[in-house]
Amino acid sequence: MGGIKKKDLKVALRKLKRVKTWQLLIIFVLLLFIEATLLRFDHIKMTDLKSAVSVADESEDDQAIADALNNLNNFVRTHTVVNVVEKNGESFISFGTGPIYLEHQYLRKATEALASAEAKAGTDENPNGNVFAKAMDVCKPLAIAYGWAWNSQGYLDCMTGEIAKYPTAESIQDTYVASLPSTALFRYDFASPIWTPTLSGFVSIICLALFAILIIRFFTWVFLRLALVFIKN
Repeated sequence: MGGIKKKDLKVALRKLKRVKTWQLLIIFVLLLFIEATLLRFDHIKMTDLKSAVSVADESEDDQAIADALNNLNNFVRTHTVVNVVEKNGESFISFGTGPIYLEHQYLRKATEALASAEAKAGTDENPNGNVFAKAMDVCKPLAIAYGWAWNSQGYLDCMTGEIAKYPTAESIQDTYVASLPSTALFRYDFASPIWTPTLSGFVSIICLALFAILIIRFFTWVFLRLALVFIKN
């Protein structure tokens, strides 16, 4: 071991033991608890703001919806939000809100678009009459029976299928499909940074630093113990 003496190694071990490892572990566990609590508070705040978006969506007030989304986005962008998101039947940890669907706003916009399409179809000169209305007569009872919404694939397939049965229905079907707004316009998913300069962010840095110190102390202790075994003098 070169010029290293057993006496020097014993001195190094004594210095290392001055600060007890169990004391550092207690501090580390307490900091982890504080960090978990702070992250929990941020998650609760995010959930409250997310609920406010749902309330605004149900109120059918576009300005209220925009304000609620803006408040949620501003909070998530400036805080570390840990969330459990379910996708395709599997749950995983994500940083952010997870998907948000403005169902009521979509249904309202879709209803307005379909009403416009129906009015337009009703003015078309078609030997079969208003094929849009006829398709509605068939599909509406099915929608009630099966619980289809305006944006459901079952309702859309039913309507397009019924319209396609009539002559010159291609242009009407295209008008109907084109009138539906894209569901992507009513879906939001705000991402959160992994670290932010907040209280929880600074506590997380201290936790990482303390964890690194514990790891270094452990390997240093192992090295010194092994060195004492192999050094004779």
